[in-house]
Amino acid sequence: MVPTVVRRKRTRPHFDSPQQEAYLNLWRTYDRLRETEDELFGRFGLTAQQYNALRLLRAAHPTKVPTLTIAGRLISRAPDITRLIDRLHNRGLVERERPSDNRRVVNVGITAAGLQLLDELANEVKTCHEKQLGHLEPAELRKLSELLRKAREPHEPAGSTWR
Repeated sequence: MVPTVVRRKRTRPHFDSPQQEAYLNLWRTYDRLRETEDELFGRFGLTAQQYNALRLLRAAHPTKVPTLTIAGRLISRAPDITRLIDRLHNRGLVERERPSDNRRVVNVGITAAGLQLLDELANEVKTCHEKQLGHLEPAELRKLSELLRKAREPHEPAGSTWR
């Protein structure tokens, strides 16, 4: 007797709940969109988090910002903000100073080289975002942002101003 191979009809993935389906879709979407971003920043020797830190410092320029403030404003958590800042400092993109009245605090500011790098990246970042989400209509993008904010809201730290 020859064994019979039973072929299953290919179906959509099974999810344990609508919450799981939504979460896994978010995760897969993030992974696909991040590929484009990683390629862009990789060409400049940066990570997305380093780029985000530079943008935050540009917004505060010429004021220097405490390291922990930067960590709290990053889009994604940075458990080792010191190493992130060290790497930017070693490239001459940021400068650090310790106030004489509190040597535990490190204030960070963006340098002219950091500002220049952000200027060089501006059009490429815009093109990257267009490649990632340009196929969606403006109304769809607004709705997507609204739903993502709503999903994130109960999990944001108290006092978060991130939108």
